Amino acid sequence: MNLQMSRSAYARPEAPARTPRAVEYDLLARTTQRLALAWAHRERDFPGLVAALSDNQRVWSAFAVDVADPANPLPAALRAKLFYLYEFTAQHSRKVLDNGASPEVLTDINIAVMRGLRGEGGQG
Repeated sequence: MNLQMSRSAYARPEAPARTPRAVEYDLLARTTQRLALAWAHRERDFPGLVAALSDNQRVWSAFAVDVADPANPLPAALRAKLFYLYEFTAQHSRKVLDNGASPEVLTDINIAVMRGLRGEGGQG
């Protein structure tokens, strides 16, 4: 069986191909939900909060690598803003861990980016 035939045999025709934007949206949605839940349960599950912050930071690190690539097709100004959000996210995550600052601004950022990924950037 050649590669094309095996792909056809195992492909799920009812599952449409997902765009990179849809994948990023879903990743941010799951990460944001996990972060909110971890904050709500921080007193009895601090390691869960640490893990959620770490996961959020990994998402933003991946975004930073992507927008730092000169071949990235996004406009330079948007790439710079996203890179700044990565830096802010890293800094604020440390504040959450060090002094109990709320991660609400991190979830707000994620939600704003999710709106942008859905084409709702100007709405509010």
